[in-house]
Amino acid sequence: MEKFCCTHVYYGDGKGKTTAAIGMAVRAAGAGMKVWFVQFMKGRASSEIEILKVIPSVTVVRNSRDFGFYKNMSQADILAITRMHNRSLENIKKAMEQASMDMLILDEILSAYEHRLIDRGQVLSILKEEKNMEIVLTGRRPSAVFLESADYITRMSCVRHPYEKGKQARKGIEW
Repeated sequence: MEKFCCTHVYYGDGKGKTTAAIGMAVRAAGAGMKVWFVQFMKGRASSEIEILKVIPSVTVVRNSRDFGFYKNMSQADILAITRMHNRSLENIKKAMEQASMDMLILDEILSAYEHRLIDRGQVLSILKEEKNMEIVLTGRRPSAVFLESADYITRMSCVRHPYEKGKQARKGIEW
């Protein structure tokens, strides 16, 4: 199978970053690729994660609990989520050493990096390693280091969203 080894960045304040990454995971799995979908910052139940879990060639790694938005986290929450994120990085490094993935999706890594809820040096180390895989990064505000090294960059921009009118997130649509 031909591999191109590119880095993709989906960022912005608009809806669809995780959805785009999940689409990449499904497409890659459909092509026979092994995918690691690692989700940072999020831990609550989500419909798209449930369907990814049933695809045999997709490994899903995520927080064991939901911490909510960064601005609402206590100091204890910050320490706990940072430990979880760093454990995920350790698992990624082990899997990369075993060459057990063709695509690595780091959902909301840009937010974890921005808020220093992750070992930044480990993140950069993973991204700089010699690899033969596609990497997908998502989040709101990417650091320049991610944009400089990306092959694909897509900015999601919110033009209108029902949340602005007070409508709550809906199962199957937003989660």
